[in-house]
Amino acid sequence: MEEGRFCGTRPRVLLRVLLVLLVPLLIGAADGLYSIPLKFSAARLNSSAGLDLASGGLSLASDPAGTVNFLDMVDNLEGDSGRGYYIEMTIGTPAQAVNILVDTGSSNFAVAAAPHPYITHYFNRDDSSTYRFSGGFVAVRYTQGDWEGELGTDVISMPKGPNGSITINIAAILSSEGFYLPGVNWQGILGMAYPLLARPDPSVEPFFNSLVRQTGIPDVFSLQMCGAGVSSSTADPAGGSLIMGGVEPTLYRGSMWYTPIIQEWYYQVEILKLEVGDRNLNLDCKEYNTDKAIVDSGTTLLRLPVNVFNAVVETIAQTSLIKDFTSGFWMGTKLACWTKGQAPWTFFPKLSIYLRATNTSQSFRITILPQMYIQPVTEVDVNLDCYRFGISSSTNGLVIGATVMEGFYVVFDRAQKRVGFAVSTCAERGNLFLSEVSGPFLAGGVTSDCMGDPLLKEPLMWVIAYAMMGLCVLVLLLLLILLVLPCRHRRGRDSVITDQSSLVHHRIK
Repeated sequence: MEEGRFCGTRPRVLLRVLLVLLVPLLIGAADGLYSIPLKFSAARLNSSAGLDLASGGLSLASDPAGTVNFLDMVDNLEGDSGRGYYIEMTIGTPAQAVNILVDTGSSNFAVAAAPHPYITHYFNRDDSSTYRFSGGFVAVRYTQGDWEGELGTDVISMPKGPNGSITINIAAILSSEGFYLPGVNWQGILGMAYPLLARPDPSVEPFFNSLVRQTGIPDVFSLQMCGAGVSSSTADPAGGSLIMGGVEPTLYRGSMWYTPIIQEWYYQVEILKLEVGDRNLNLDCKEYNTDKAIVDSGTTLLRLPVNVFNAVVETIAQTSLIKDFTSGFWMGTKLACWTKGQAPWTFFPKLSIYLRATNTSQSFRITILPQMYIQPVTEVDVNLDCYRFGISSSTNGLVIGATVMEGFYVVFDRAQKRVGFAVSTCAERGNLFLSEVSGPFLAGGVTSDCMGDPLLKEPLMWVIAYAMMGLCVLVLLLLLILLVLPCRHRRGRDSVITDQSSLVHHRIK
């Protein structure tokens, strides 16, 4: 091979090798980074440990400085599980009022910035003197629906939230498909999870991070959703409370039990076992945490990994007093109806989820009565009361959605990396509480890790992606240096190509 020719060819050959190796990896990483689990279940569209007050991290009274008054935040949510729970906010200068869906399973603050047939109004950026375009665009895809828009910043305030205004990142939704649905009364979404879920990348600071940084409130919020056992009703939505900065004791009864946050992206927790009635499903505890197990107010139903879902359905069918139940009911495609006034609750068992406690050798149990997962729907027939199944199968992890959360006052204690559960004061129907919390139980047989083999989770994907990009930059810089270095076109008198150097050349070739 001629030395002058090799000098000119070498960079091109190296570049081809680099592209062949790295492009598939980068594409794979991108696919992992931009996938978001299902939020609203299609089923809803069918017609057919004690509280430790001295441990820190929680604020149980109004802030003396006047930033936080928890009683002012009580009943600041409207809506129900079928159409989501939302809070009123004002955006921009002058202020424009919008309703924003509260979602603990995402991290972007996004609001409609263009007309849509299913919404009554939207945020007009041109009318706000404080709106600033950040120079970027964002697209979020859900299993059902998606939206695209531009990134900007503006001031927001909450009539029933912490005092004052803050400046936050806003995704102005310019187009969407399947995101807004008929009958919803909200115009945007309030992602309350961690920066690792923010789109297009974690540098977009989420709303609650901005709120804590700018107001100094504790890094804690708590959520009460009051739709337990109530059908969706336009005339009388269930409502609830989003307490920002701490915990309001009047919203729960009994003890508050905490489970550790396993990973700070979603609110990921560790589930040890499930019981249907008094029957343990006897599955390997890793089955419950397949992919991940999260607490997500933006998901309508309790979603279970396929194997777990099938075991739950089979056990419910065996223990219920109803024979030959149609499979369409379990799959969410059909309703079950009874003669008006004939409540089906006695036919179905309780459902219990065991979570690892902060004392990792112990667990506690959250239980929902059948009134929570056999859910009434709006009137279909004047002579019948009809119900849907509030549990569905999932291919991307276990999701404790509104079906379960409506029974509890849920505390997202980010300061101490834990999620708390206590019986909600509004999870009561006819003097009967529809949920229970009990413990502690020894985590016998499941004291080891139930998270399964380490998977390539999204935070790790970000690290790998950035490492790949850094590697690409480094190699490209080396290639540029090789291109500008002078090439020796004539071999000197003492220059010898040895067998070893020829072999190296052929390997590169």
